Amino acid sequence: MSNARATHLSRRGILAAGGALGLGAVLAACGDDDAKSGGSDKETTAAKSGPWTFKDDRGTTATTDRIPANIVSFIGVAAALHDYGIESKGVFGPTKLKDGKADVQAGDLDISKVTVIGNEWGQFNIEKYAALSPDVLITTMFDSAGTLWYVPEESKKKILAVGAPTVGISVYDVQLPTPLQRMLELAKSLGADTSSATITAAKKRFEDAAARLRAAAKAKPDIKVLVGSASQDIFYVSGSNLSVDLEYFKSLGVNFVEPAASALKASGGWYENLSWENVDKYGADVIMMDNRTSAIQPADITEGTWKKLPAVKAGQVIARNPEPILSYDKCAPLLEDLAKAIESAKKVS
Repeated sequence: MSNARATHLSRRGILAAGGALGLGAVLAACGDDDAKSGGSDKETTAAKSGPWTFKDDRGTTATTDRIPANIVSFIGVAAALHDYGIESKGVFGPTKLKDGKADVQAGDLDISKVTVIGNEWGQFNIEKYAALSPDVLITTMFDSAGTLWYVPEESKKKILAVGAPTVGISVYDVQLPTPLQRMLELAKSLGADTSSATITAAKKRFEDAAARLRAAAKAKPDIKVLVGSASQDIFYVSGSNLSVDLEYFKSLGVNFVEPAASALKASGGWYENLSWENVDKYGADVIMMDNRTSAIQPADITEGTWKKLPAVKAGQVIARNPEPILSYDKCAPLLEDLAKAIESAKKVS
């Protein structure tokens, strides 16, 4: 297995149970916490008033002398914080494509304005990291052990030795509103005006989208949704448990194709491996496909068995990001797109 494919596996499994690959062995990250770092010159009242603390989802409290200004984040976290007006100086994780354009996980972030200290799984340039004089390192967590996503296990001691505290936001076996609220709380602690008209409107849009998806699922309960991810040799079918988005969509009534527990066991409950010859194992009316650059995109799938699937022939395939950017602005469209797909779907399974 290539390193690129290993990244795909780990990321997928861990995250979405929905279309990707397994985390397990590939998930290498660290989970330690609270070394203190220096203060910042951020011009906010809170920054001038004294220490900053934030208790993360490991139960670890990060502490600095002032509100952090030199923030280093996993790219998806940086994108979410950007939507709340909080900028990261350094990022790690899939940020830049080979053509120089921003990865889908960068959201609206201007990647020319951040220092990229690692663009792929296992990459984390400690020298660049230290040169930023980081006040805090922030990422997500895709397991119950508090493993910090995309922080390499083999270099975690050196990364922690730089001295910045770490913050982990859990996206493991919780529903989407929970980490959304936690990211909002984190942004507020970092100086964001979370009562602004823009943020209030984005949250209202998310709530409206959730109501729309619930109504769509109730109106068409027989529409079956399969969640997948494509690699060269394997098609991954996710279960709806563990994944932050799928658990929430299911709670709103979406009828997901569910692989048997025995089929999910090898991946820790995330997904089932299918050969392309068996990609038609499950009937589905709508297919949600992993849109990350680590996965083969639907337009590029050449397998004849894929092209013969009823949902594919009917054009009922939509994108899904198993690592949603945790801002209301970025998550509302996820619900809207799925609601629209169900509303307009024809029963083909």
